[in-house]
Amino acid sequence: MAKPMVPADPVVLLKDVHLKLESEAGPVNILKGISLDVGAGEKVGVVGPSGSGKSSMMMILGGLQPPSAGSVRVKGRELTSLGEDEMARFRRDEVGIVFQAFHLIPTMTALENVAIPLEFAGAPDAFDRARAGLEAVGLGHRLGHYPGQLSGGEQQRVALARAFAPEPALLLADEPTGNLDGDTGRKVIDLMFGMADRLGTTILLITHDPGLARQCDRVVRLVDGLIVDDGRSAVRAVAD
Repeated sequence: MAKPMVPADPVVLLKDVHLKLESEAGPVNILKGISLDVGAGEKVGVVGPSGSGKSSMMMILGGLQPPSAGSVRVKGRELTSLGEDEMARFRRDEVGIVFQAFHLIPTMTALENVAIPLEFAGAPDAFDRARAGLEAVGLGHRLGHYPGQLSGGEQQRVALARAFAPEPALLLADEPTGNLDGDTGRKVIDLMFGMADRLGTTILLITHDPGLARQCDRVVRLVDGLIVDDGRSAVRAVAD
């Protein structure tokens, strides 16, 4: 019988992570002690009902929300020990984020939107790399267009090019096809997976689409702030 597949040096390693937030009605336990490991280049779908903690887990992995307790390691760095400036630099260099809303800067062209994180990182060839990134997602002819001049699918492709421009170790995608029609969404996912394969990027993909989740290497299911299935049983069954 094959042994469980556990990465020796995971890109993502969560240990007993809790998140408790205050509300007018009192404290709310959003994450209740989740543990998860994800290997380099692995694509993991994250599913679960609304309010189960999926987006909160992503925000913690992106360094956008500190946990209340537990260990959060991304590419060997303990995020809970990083100061604000250190966290911003780490996120800039190692973590790409794609949301359902495209979050492009409306007064900047597609080329400028992709170049901006590279400029922040001090890359001398920011615009050359941004141009190459847009060409990779089929938008080499739209470099000078503003977000308002692009379709939804084109805007999400710009957002993808921007997220991949620094060649991150980890890409966090929260319902990236939620605002797109089915055919456009499939093309965006194909681009995302293809770019991740080329760069060796690990993907955590939050989705309500079970078909999309099944395209990943495994599927993690959250319910009421707990991981009820980390997808490893399905991986072991295939290995056996």
